Amino acid sequence: MMSLPFFGIFLALALVMAGRRTASIVVFGASFVMLLVLFKLHATDPLNIAL
Repeated sequence: MMSLPFFGIFLALALVMAGRRTASIVVFGASFVMLLVLFKLHATDPLNIAL
């Protein structure tokens, strides 16, 4: 699951190299939003610690 934003960033870089700037910006934005959503899910997950 965590690898999805990084695949998106790789795709955005590949699109830049192919000369498709607008598509690259859209893919990068979607990857960044996905990264923020995954961080929110991770940061608010309760810890299961039995002390």
